[in-house]
Amino acid sequence: MSTSVPVIAQTAGKGAARSAAKRRRNKVGGADRRPGWVTYTILSVVLLVSVYPLLYVFLLGSSDQLTISQNPIPSLIPQGNLLENFQRVFDSAIPLWKGFFNSLIVAVLQSLSVVIFSTLAGYSFAKLRFRGRGPLLVFVIATMAIPTQLGIVPLFIVMSEIGWSGKLIAVIVPGMVTAFGVFWMTQYLENALPFELIEAARVDGASMIRTFWHVAMPAARPAAAMLALFTFIGSWTAFFWPFIILNGSNPTLPMVIQQLQANYFQDYSLIMAGVLLSTLPLIFVFIFAGRQLVAGIMQGAVKG
Repeated sequence: MSTSVPVIAQTAGKGAARSAAKRRRNKVGGADRRPGWVTYTILSVVLLVSVYPLLYVFLLGSSDQLTISQNPIPSLIPQGNLLENFQRVFDSAIPLWKGFFNSLIVAVLQSLSVVIFSTLAGYSFAKLRFRGRGPLLVFVIATMAIPTQLGIVPLFIVMSEIGWSGKLIAVIVPGMVTAFGVFWMTQYLENALPFELIEAARVDGASMIRTFWHVAMPAARPAAAMLALFTFIGSWTAFFWPFIILNGSNPTLPMVIQQLQANYFQDYSLIMAGVLLSTLPLIFVFIFAGRQLVAGIMQGAVKG
């Protein structure tokens, strides 16, 4: 509180002093300004809307089929059949562990490749000057507007021609770099990496690759961590392309969970228990890496 506030308190009273202090906090621009009830209300609504689908899956997965058939909208109180339903999923004939390891391989390899290739491309677009840089970046960004479904048929023909149909490599290779990743890293490195650092490294005799590895990669670490997390989630939950190119003997986890459905009878408690099992790795990733990811983002924002 500034020295003017005690003077106002002595001359005009404590109410005027509190009003002056409040006006001063608002004038500062919000660095130490506390959010109001409108902000908390909006955040609460967004939180409830975001959490409700997962809560709905948990409530159905903890119930039994008879209860669900009588009341499709579950009670907010969890039932006691969750572990039993988990055991039913493990005892079913679906290749759960094979799907789990296949999804893990695809998600890890795609996350690593997307981070490396997108950072390389983002560094080139953001910090290197070459002919056609602008139109080429616009072309890469424009590909984000093309629906994935339009490229499925030619991609399927290519994969069949080279003999990759039914193999995990047919899922991994098409997702090794994304236009979103290139755009994300370009925008981040544009502001987070000063040209002076690159020029200093080049003056010291560092090659282009060494400058990228020792200067650009450390600066890009916060954005790369978030890109890796987004890519991992997208690869882990991908269903459309793996369902088309893979077969039942070599499935990913979403394909395995889909096999829990029967033709004439849907056991929703079993299906939701399987869905909940498939989301547990993602929840663990958020629990153990969420704080480090947020800290990395804030560190990068301060440096930028």
